[in-house]
Amino acid sequence: MATIDVPEQVSVLADAEALRKACKGWGTDEKAIISVLGHRNAVQRKQIRLAYEDLYQEDLIKRLESELSGDFEKAVYRWILDPADRDAVLANVAIKKLSPDHHVIIEISCTRSPEELLAVRRAYQARYKHSLEEDDLRPSEIAPTSIDNTTSNRGGQSDSGGLRSSRHIKEVKGCRSLVPEMLSDDQLLVALVSAFRYDGEEINTRVANSEAKILHEAVKDKEFNHEEIIRILSTRSKMQLMATFNRYRDDHGTTITKNLEGDSGDEFLKTLRATIRCLNDPKKYFEKVLRNSIRRVGTDEDALTRVIVTRAEKDLKDIKELYYKRNSVPLDQAVAKDTSGDYKALLLTLLGKED
Repeated sequence: MATIDVPEQVSVLADAEALRKACKGWGTDEKAIISVLGHRNAVQRKQIRLAYEDLYQEDLIKRLESELSGDFEKAVYRWILDPADRDAVLANVAIKKLSPDHHVIIEISCTRSPEELLAVRRAYQARYKHSLEEDDLRPSEIAPTSIDNTTSNRGGQSDSGGLRSSRHIKEVKGCRSLVPEMLSDDQLLVALVSAFRYDGEEINTRVANSEAKILHEAVKDKEFNHEEIIRILSTRSKMQLMATFNRYRDDHGTTITKNLEGDSGDEFLKTLRATIRCLNDPKKYFEKVLRNSIRRVGTDEDALTRVIVTRAEKDLKDIKELYYKRNSVPLDQAVAKDTSGDYKALLLTLLGKED
């Protein structure tokens, strides 16, 4: 459930005028900006932007960027964007970091609906004039692959008998042999970003049993980046994957993520764990991101802002409840303790708790 408090009726013209007044003259009325934008949903925020531009022949986003600064400016900017455009910006920032933040790409790929993810890819291409997939796979790491995404995934109805289909034929000492291709973490991310999953409730128990075995064999042999793992994670519906993960746990007495705990320096392993956690239980995943963003020495404002802004209209209320159960402290109280000023006021507003 969402946390933001939105009035039943709003006047976008009045809101546009209020924002113009807040930005006009000496100083900026940050509280007025929060009182308007912090209580408007995505549709209303878009209507306000359009009304503002029509009234004043000025881009509201650019005006707010020039008026605000620091973490508050970044949070307002990310909040006022259309959700797909916001995800495109978040993805680009994550990719362009000196050490790319794969978790952001995983969150976008694994928690958005198929239509939402497609909209993000379109928004990314419109904004940056090239695809998210080509930015995500760095040229130095491109290797020939042929991940088999042709298997039907309508409800998980297709069957897989084991390590099959897209093994690559390689020349080994003059002989042709079938060798399973080992893939990089960037190729896993590209596969996730490119997915258009079946989004229904139907599952195939036989497939869940078969693919739980495939995952276990790959994990047991420490072939974490095996193409079959990538195929399963990037093509199956979320409900089908949950059935597979549950079968894995029932058959082996532990979760797959527990079996994937290992070398903290292994980037693929970290990416794989985060992917499975995000697909299997996104609320639990986001609770942990929030917990880590606050508990570490120095607040991780980027992560804190990202989760609150992207989940406030979706399931942040449920994440708040889970946070309290796991930490015995209300999330808004923890946020209030670790932040300050207008940035704090906006986050608390989006959390449904006025400062």
